[in-house]
Amino acid sequence: MVVKSTLIEGLLILEPRIFEDSRGYFLESYNANLFNQVVGQNINFVQDNTSLSRKGVLRGLHFQNPPYAQGKLVKVTSGAVLDVAVDIRKNSRTYGHWHMELLSAANNKTMWIPEGFAHGFMTLEDNTLFSYKCTKYYAPEHERCLVWNDPDLSISWGDNKKIISQKDEQGEKFNSFTSPF
Repeated sequence: MVVKSTLIEGLLILEPRIFEDSRGYFLESYNANLFNQVVGQNINFVQDNTSLSRKGVLRGLHFQNPPYAQGKLVKVTSGAVLDVAVDIRKNSRTYGHWHMELLSAANNKTMWIPEGFAHGFMTLEDNTLFSYKCTKYYAPEHERCLVWNDPDLSISWGDNKKIISQKDEQGEKFNSFTSPF
């Protein structure tokens, strides 16, 4: 596995070793011992989720308040997304900074998003399957959302048409947001 650090501490891109031959390929998508060694702590995933989306669907920027904050290990199993993590850890030197990564079935990249980040993605292909392992159970009463197109964050989602839920359109503005992290 190749581990790539980002400019935001704790946010990692993981690229599996792929073994190809005339039959196809094999890759190990998750190994708890190796993953825990890479992140430097014992992570216990309690819930796996998958979403199916049409091209142009934008979901996010979501997070859950402590003590229900979730770390997420995300990947695409079919299609492609622009995946974004925003650092909302108020004592972080990169507070308010974001990282975008192209995740696709073709590149097999995985992104580790620790607690203290808002997360969202936009699909680039129809029938995109997005999978994520979570460290805490979904707790809707503790879920919050930053608005996806906040000018203070200035995330470069691209010019293509976006399909956004009403809930995500009504996310909080970053400049009036008080981080619980």
